[in-house]
Amino acid sequence: MARDLDDVDRSILFLLQRDARNKTAQEIGDSAGVSASTVRNRIDRMEADGIIRGYHPEIDYEAANLPLQLTFVITASPSQLQEFSEQIRQVQGVVDVREMLTGRRNLHVDVVGTSTKDVTRITDAIHDIGVEIESSEMMRQRHVQPFNHFFLQGSEAGETADGADASETTSDE
Repeated sequence: MARDLDDVDRSILFLLQRDARNKTAQEIGDSAGVSASTVRNRIDRMEADGIIRGYHPEIDYEAANLPLQLTFVITASPSQLQEFSEQIRQVQGVVDVREMLTGRRNLHVDVVGTSTKDVTRITDAIHDIGVEIESSEMMRQRHVQPFNHFFLQGSEAGETADGADASETTSDE
């Protein structure tokens, strides 16, 4: 069940989204205005509550010799959406599947490959599952940023969007 987040939780989430790997609990605590033990306890609670579901690397597929990155848009029967999603995730080269809430074009599938031969193999495997690819788009570049609702406490929400120095924020606690 969802729960409300306070400013400390949002600050921790913001900083983890910016760089979870290279931030210690002490550094996050200094930025958020709380102790390192509070940060660890809050992270543990958010993990237990399912708010934080993992820590994942951001992979540059082109640098990993997978220069072709495409998104396939698929329409699947709503009653079979989950089943098709599970089957598609088993196809080698599929890196992300998003199930849309309603309507046509309700599966968005991100794939990577080294050649058109790879892409053809992936599309054939998807067609063999029993769904039709309605469109495909080749990705040029992806930009990810922390959700702007998660902000450092003591700062203005807009300040974090343009990369304000977290060490210059102040705390109300």
